[in-house]
Order: sequence, then structure tokens, then C-alpha cells
Amino acid sequence: MSAGNRPDHPGDWLARAWSNLLLAESGPKPGIYLEDLCFEAQQAAEKALKAVCVLRKIEFPKTHSLVALVSLLEQNGVELPPEAREAAPLTSFAVQARYPGWEESVTEAEYERALALARQVVTWAERMIQENV
Repeated sequence: MSAGNRPDHPGDWLARAWSNLLLAESGPKPGIYLEDLCFEAQQAAEKALKAVCVLRKIEFPKTHSLVALVSLLEQNGVELPPEAREAAPLTSFAVQARYPGWEESVTEAEYERALALARQVVTWAERMIQENV
């Protein structure tokens, strides 16, 4: 398996988290929905949390739920900063917001908040990995 594609390597999960975050930060452009950019922000936070699970050798389920991942990490003795716990609302962007019919369009303020939360989770995960490698 090539570098960047190893599911048992926390750095590869983190690289994918950064990729999603960079996509989210690329900003709104004609034809690109804020909902889709928020999905990328959610994916960044999800993969960052999973990177820490891999680092700590914690098996995790296939889930988009940041609440479930935060809970799993805490149950396994990982101390998360408040900003990681605050990212839980990003979960709604993992499924519902990606499809037509979601109750409301994402606002610019919600998009900015999603970016800030995702960046906090990704940078926290990066610090965790750097401190433990």
C-alpha cells in the first residue's frame, strides 16, 4: 500500500483531514454550495478524530458521527479540548446537508463557523500525533 493510503497510519488519516480542510477553505464559488464546503469541513474533523483513534489503537466504527467519535476517544482516556467537543454539530453536514431537501440553506456565518471548528480539531489532532511520534 502506498504512502498516504495506509489505514493503520495516523499520519495518513491526518493528511486526508488536511486535504478535506483545504477543500473546505477553498471558499464559495459559482456553482459550489456552502453545504458541500461544510461537508468537507465535517470530513476534516471526522478524519482528524479517526487519526487520533489510529494513533491510540482505538478501533472505531464506520460512522460520520463526531459525537460518537468524541465519546469513543474520551471512553479510552483521551483528553479532548473543548473545541473538539464543540465540533459535534458538524455531523449534520455529513449526511443531511449534502442532498436536496435539507430544511435550510447554510449561511455564510455557519460556513465560517464550520471552518473554524474543523481547523481547531485538525490542528489539535496534528499536535497529538506530533507529540506521540
